[in-house]
Amino acid sequence: MAETEPGVTLIRGARLADPATRRAEATDVLIEDGVIRAVGAGLAAPAGARVIEAAGYLIHPGLINAHTHGHGGLARGQGDRWTLELLLAAAPWIGGNRALADKKLTTQIVAAEMVLKGCTAAYDLYFEFPLPTAEGLDAVAEAYNEIGMRAVVAPMVADRTVYEAIPGLYDALPAELQSQVDRLRLPAWERTLDAMRGVLKHWRWAGKDIRAAVAPTIPHHCSDGFLCACRDLAREHGVGLHSHVGESKVQAIAGIRRYGKSLIAHMDALGLIDERFTAAHAIWLDDDDLKIVRDRGAALAHNPGSNMRLGNGMFRFRRARDLGVTVGIGTDGANCSDNQNMYEAMRYASMMSKVQTPDPRAWASVEEVYAAATEGSARALGFAEIGAIAPGKKADIVFLDLASVNWIPHNWSVNQLVHTEDGTSVRHVMIGGRFVVRDGRLLTLDLAKLAAEAEAARERLEALNAEWCDLYRRLEPVVASFCPALAAQPYHLRRYLCDAPG
Repeated sequence: MAETEPGVTLIRGARLADPATRRAEATDVLIEDGVIRAVGAGLAAPAGARVIEAAGYLIHPGLINAHTHGHGGLARGQGDRWTLELLLAAAPWIGGNRALADKKLTTQIVAAEMVLKGCTAAYDLYFEFPLPTAEGLDAVAEAYNEIGMRAVVAPMVADRTVYEAIPGLYDALPAELQSQVDRLRLPAWERTLDAMRGVLKHWRWAGKDIRAAVAPTIPHHCSDGFLCACRDLAREHGVGLHSHVGESKVQAIAGIRRYGKSLIAHMDALGLIDERFTAAHAIWLDDDDLKIVRDRGAALAHNPGSNMRLGNGMFRFRRARDLGVTVGIGTDGANCSDNQNMYEAMRYASMMSKVQTPDPRAWASVEEVYAAATEGSARALGFAEIGAIAPGKKADIVFLDLASVNWIPHNWSVNQLVHTEDGTSVRHVMIGGRFVVRDGRLLTLDLAKLAAEAEAARERLEALNAEWCDLYRRLEPVVASFCPALAAQPYHLRRYLCDAPG
C-alpha cells in the first residue's frame, strides 16, 4: 500500500466503537509511524505531534472484505435473475477481451468504492482468461497500492470449464453450442501452475501490505492433480489458499457425484485445508464440514449479498460460530452483489441469520457480526496486525460523522454500525495513519477521471464482446433449465438427506 504517515499523530476526543460498551465513549488514539501506540482518555500529545480534533466522530477499525473480485468492477449491473451458474456462463461476455489498462481500471473501481465506504483491506480473487499473467496481477496490485488499500491478490484458476465441471451440463447442450463452449476450454493445469509460480516468484508488493495468494476457484472445477499442485505452490511460498466451497446446491451435488463425499471432506483428504485456507460462501456445509474447518484452523468468508442475489441459500452463521469456526464477511464481486459496501454486508449477515429461525437465541448478535467484519476477516486475510483499534495494530481507522442522520439519536454504537450505517456517514478514512479519504473525498484517485475511463472502457468492451453476449443468450435457456433441475434433486450427505443447508 502507499507509505504510512510518518511521525506522531494524536486523535483526540473521538467516540470509539467498542462491543463491550453500549454507547461509544470519548477516547484518544496515539499513532506513531502508522501504528497505534496507545488508546485511552486524556492522552498527552507528544511534542511535535499532529493533533486531530475528533469530537463529534465515531471511529472504528477499517472494515475488511474477506472475499471480492476486482475483475467484477467493470461488470457491475449486467444481469438480473442470475444463478451462480448463469453468472459463470456470462463470464466471457461480461469479462472478456480486457486489455491491461482495463485490468487496473476495474480494480480501481472496486477499491475506490471500498475505501469510500469504510473498508481498508480486501481479499481479491482475480480472474484472467485463459491464464493468470504477471503483468495483469501486477496491475491489480498497483491499483490497490495507488488508492492506499491493503489487499491479498489471488489469481483465480481452474482447469475445467463450468460445462465440464457440472455433471451432465455439457451433454445437455445442442451440438452447435458444444462446439462454441469448446472454445472456452482451459489450458493444461501445468501451464497455469507455471504462470502462477512466476507471479509468486516475482511478487514485489508484499512490503506494501499487498500480498499474493492462490485461488483454485471451485474444487470440482479443478482436477485433483491441479488442486494438489495449488496446495504445494501455496505452501512453497507461504501464502494463502482460497476457494469457493459449497456456494450453490449445484456445487454440493456435483461434489457428491464426483467424489462420493462433500467438497470440504474431499479437499481435506487432499490436504488443502489448513490455517492458511479460506472457504468462501460455505452455505452447503454440514456440521462435520464445519468441524473440519475449525480443527484445521481455516476460515470461512460469508458473502450474504451474493448468496441472496444468486439464490444460493443461507449460511449458518450461528452454527459456525457456536462450533468455533473463524468467520469473516465479504461483499463478493460487483458483478454478482452489485456493490462493495461492507456496512451493507454486515446488515445482510445479521438479517440472514434471523430469517432462518423464529428463535432469537439462534440469531447472530451485532457484536458477532461486527467482529466477523473486522477481526474475523483479518484472520481470513492473514493480517494479524489489523482489525482493531488497539496498541500494536496498524492505524486503519474510519471516522463516522455523528451528525449524520444514521446516528440521530446515537443509542447503541455497534448495533447502529451493523443495522443503520450504510456508508453515507463516512467522513474520513485513515490507512496506516495516512488519510486516503478526507471530508468524504477520495484523496488518492480522481473519481471524475475514473468515471470517464470506465464509460469509455464499457463502450469499447461492449462492442468487443458482442459475440460472447450472443453466445450467452443462446446458452441461457439451457443453463437456466438444467441447473435448477439438478438443484431440485435431494442432496445426500453422510448421515442425512436435506433439501436446504442446515
